[in-house]
Amino acid sequence: MKYYIIAGEASGDLHGSNLMKALYQEDSNADIRFWGGDLMESVGGTLVKHYKELAFMGFAEVIMNLKTILNNIKICKTDIEKFNPDVIIFIDYPGFNMRIAKWAKEKGIKTHYYISPQIWAWKESRIKAIKRDFDKLYVILPFEKDFYEKKHHFPVEFVGHPLIDAIHNRNYTNSSVFRKENNLDEKPIIAILPGSRKQEISKMLELMLSVVDDFQEYQFVIAGAPSQEFSFYEPFLNGKNIKFISNKTYDLLSNSHAALVTSGTATLETALFKVPEVVCYKANWASYQIAKRIITLKYISLVNLIMDEEVVTELIQENCNPKRIKAELNKVLESKTRTAILKKYDELEQKLGGIGASSKTAKLITKGVL
Repeated sequence: MKYYIIAGEASGDLHGSNLMKALYQEDSNADIRFWGGDLMESVGGTLVKHYKELAFMGFAEVIMNLKTILNNIKICKTDIEKFNPDVIIFIDYPGFNMRIAKWAKEKGIKTHYYISPQIWAWKESRIKAIKRDFDKLYVILPFEKDFYEKKHHFPVEFVGHPLIDAIHNRNYTNSSVFRKENNLDEKPIIAILPGSRKQEISKMLELMLSVVDDFQEYQFVIAGAPSQEFSFYEPFLNGKNIKFISNKTYDLLSNSHAALVTSGTATLETALFKVPEVVCYKANWASYQIAKRIITLKYISLVNLIMDEEVVTELIQENCNPKRIKAELNKVLESKTRTAILKKYDELEQKLGGIGASSKTAKLITKGVL
């Protein structure tokens, strides 16, 4: 069968690559064409556009690049028509993917959405378009099944979280080799995960690094995003002895003792690596005021949302300051607090359904299309 996959971000590239591996196992004749990144390209198929050409964040940036975005939509539609796939698999990236899905559905092409948009957090009105434009929806968070089926009467498949597959299937560098290759000493590592986009890195990194001098017995290591060069991070270092490692976040987390993490998927990744963390989030005043009125969730981290309790501390807006970051980081370094967090992390992993999300999804997709 012919599969057309659209992933517009680094996380989509990761999950798309594992899904592609599973599709090739389920369908030996699979012909895959995709929008994604290096990880998907390494599996096989044909790359149409790299996600680095698609990443626009925030209202202003979208407006400034509107011509490019609209041209990408046109290119995508034309390429799909030429390829004539049996199914299009959309991976997250709702702003772009939902536009293509509406068009594809009208053309009679089967539409499957893997990793649905977080409409339970905001833009719940998108449920109308989802019900109209998608044949199948595969959700990765346990509470999403009830959200769609009980609240909106739309049947979905809960397949488990693909991060568990990504972490379980990865080959990791030996700890001593990792430290040697990256010029790290034997001190325990505190990982700094400031996000992947320039806007959030600029907002969070200086705050996170403000506590470095208070923890001399640890070494701080910044997880550089694959989409950003070291030159962007360098001005934030201010000559301090802080290590920087690019595009090796999983190796870093597998060797870390604690972490400071900007809210997002990274909070869940850190938890699955069993690393006690402090979640940090700060936006400009206007953006925060708008978000606070639109998003009515109790928590901002996926860890706490899934567990429906405060497993990890969230420092938001005015609470995200050097004094609080220092105090909360001290707490997660204490034995008693660490033990409690790690116990909750084990419960979290059980809730997420264990390994096999990619395989389950591939089976359901092939079954639904054949």
